[in-house]
Amino acid sequence: MKVCEIFRSIQGESTYAGIPCTFIRLTGCNLRCSYCDTRYAYYEGNEISEEDIIKQVKSAGINLVEITGGEPILQKEVYHLIERMLNDNYKVLIETNGSLSIKEIDRRAVIILDIKTPGSGMSGKMDMSNLNVIKNIDEVKFVITNKIDYEWSKDIMNKYNLFDRCNILVSPAYGILKPEDLAGWMIEDGLKVRLNLQIHNYIFGSGRRGI
Repeated sequence: MKVCEIFRSIQGESTYAGIPCTFIRLTGCNLRCSYCDTRYAYYEGNEISEEDIIKQVKSAGINLVEITGGEPILQKEVYHLIERMLNDNYKVLIETNGSLSIKEIDRRAVIILDIKTPGSGMSGKMDMSNLNVIKNIDEVKFVITNKIDYEWSKDIMNKYNLFDRCNILVSPAYGILKPEDLAGWMIEDGLKVRLNLQIHNYIFGSGRRGI
């Protein structure tokens, strides 16, 4: 697989936020979101065997592992890697951009499905059939740039009855929407979702790699 980076950090997002985690960031992405903070993962990386990836994960000594990108499931070899890590009793999170089918991902893994809002410029690329196959351990994330994105996301949540089916995360686009504005809309609506801040940016600062 072509791997951009493997590193240890604090999980910055999702319901696992704040927990030490080993990240495997794979190279390549089929989307170009307006607010992307990992553009270096579009192309940078090296070919690494599955065995060497596993060795690095084991040496990191952390049971929680996230496979991310870029878009990790562009590389079909990732499915076997996921299965192998699950069989080795790792807790595996897969962050995927919502444009590709998640049906082939081992159902023991936790999928963090990022549904792109209009503000990303990529909402038309989503495979909405993914919302019919998510599990109750999975998480659906919406990155919000403005009130239009917020209302659009609420419509999707209601259309697919997500409130009763999975964890829902709403994130203010870092440096674009103030967290207090998004929190205010949530409170006003009594929206039963989790405010999802990128706490790694608050801890380490934005723009740093391998954190």
